[in-house]
Amino acid sequence: MMKVGMIGLGPMGQGMVRTLLRAGHEVVVYNRSRDKAEALAGEGVTIADNPADAAERTGLVITMLAHDEAVENLVFGADGVLAGLKPGQIHISGSTISVDLSKRLEEAHASLRQGFVAAPVLGRPPAAESGKLFVMAAGEAALLERVRPVLESLGQRLFIAGDRPFKANLIKLSCNFLIFSTIEQLAEVFALNEKGGVDKATLFEVLTESFFTAPVHKNYGRIILDQAYDPPGAKVGLGAKDNRLILAAGEELSVPLPMASLLRDRFLATESRGEGALDFCAIAKRAAEDAGL
Repeated sequence: MMKVGMIGLGPMGQGMVRTLLRAGHEVVVYNRSRDKAEALAGEGVTIADNPADAAERTGLVITMLAHDEAVENLVFGADGVLAGLKPGQIHISGSTISVDLSKRLEEAHASLRQGFVAAPVLGRPPAAESGKLFVMAAGEAALLERVRPVLESLGQRLFIAGDRPFKANLIKLSCNFLIFSTIEQLAEVFALNEKGGVDKATLFEVLTESFFTAPVHKNYGRIILDQAYDPPGAKVGLGAKDNRLILAAGEELSVPLPMASLLRDRFLATESRGEGALDFCAIAKRAAEDAGL
């Protein structure tokens, strides 16, 4: 078993900590608001004073943070991860971040002879809590083998995405884009059928018990059907952020993403209606409104 630092104790980070503890790993935690760390103290974690402290105590830290700015602050800051890791020690980024930041992190760690692995995950907080995430990891092969026991503890399957960390981040953004696109498709189909007099529950049953049986259809379709947008699994703002990142990646690579542009407007419209605190699946409400429902 290994000693692991976890930086960021939102719903995903908390679930991952509990999964690591169940697997027998020793976990040191840090969160900007200390109350979230203290809430886990009775479960066997050690609380660090800052990210550098967590890195010094473990030599292997995972960052699970909401956006690029948070990662930059807690990695590059005076008491950040870079300051705490020694040469040969490793930072795993589990956050959904931009391709550009992933490349900068790789370069910064390499300049200090530290290791960097990107390992974003697919799954919501309940999957993090139960160890059922899908983990996509990328980095140098030797580093991936060193952290494999930790990554395999976190999820039901580990995918190796390539030898450069940014490749895992690009795949994760692509997966999120497909989730958002599926929500939009489901929302439009629900609106069409509701206006045509078809019972939404019947439609959902037909879809998810025939050709559209993937978890993305069943899980998000159920949220739309039940309008279960509060409490959120992930808020509208996080979805909007990820969609902006996929658009930025498309622009950098000269790849048009017209659906992502539509989704940008769905997220903006949802935030403008004061619904930013809802689950990002709430963008489905826009298709119903467009249909006059």
